[in-house]
Amino acid sequence: MTWSIIARDSKTGQFGIAVATKFFAVGARVPFIAAGLGAIATQAFVNPYYGIDGIKLLREGLNAHDVLATLLATDDGRESRQVHIMDATGTIAAHTGRDCIDWCGHLAGSGFSIAGNMLADPDVLDETARTYIANDSLPFPRRLLAAMRGGEAAGGDKRGKQSAALLIHGEEEWSALDLRVDDHADPLAELDRLEKVSHELWVHFRSSMPTRQNPAGITDRSVIDARIAAARARQS
Repeated sequence: MTWSIIARDSKTGQFGIAVATKFFAVGARVPFIAAGLGAIATQAFVNPYYGIDGIKLLREGLNAHDVLATLLATDDGRESRQVHIMDATGTIAAHTGRDCIDWCGHLAGSGFSIAGNMLADPDVLDETARTYIANDSLPFPRRLLAAMRGGEAAGGDKRGKQSAALLIHGEEEWSALDLRVDDHADPLAELDRLEKVSHELWVHFRSSMPTRQNPAGITDRSVIDARIAAARARQS
């Protein structure tokens, strides 16, 4: 099941993962990100420990290739797994087990990695990549979603649609954006809608939350309300 894109935004340094599948709640198990360190997507017969242990290994200083080798060496089910990893240097490592269901494979570009299985054909990954590259002027979340919509238009998951997710991390340990559509007739369209809704209040409130540099954050509601009002004025 599943295809996904891992990318790092050259403008902000954020890591992001977008994923879609004909399966329930893909966002609960596939995407893992460690702020400033890297991102991992575990797919096919998902092994959640590829994400959990892989992030730990990135924190310990291993590069993407060494993380992948370590994960595969300890998993007798590796030929049923698909996983791709991007580390802080932009290095990409990927594995598609020989028992993954066609069409399956992965590709890497400058600042992004795409992998999928149970897809209509290789065009799904190619079109996901082409659309991502062509939309570098979009804000990072919109660019990731556009890429996935491009892959879906090329056939997507050959079984159909059910769930999708978008996870983005910036400098903090908590996510900058974490959106999930667990069960929907058109999950990428719903994910797109949710991302737009996030700009109504959430992204402005997010900027007031505690950070390592400002542990108290902003708790003055008048300041937060002023930011929201200014953003709405710019949009009108």
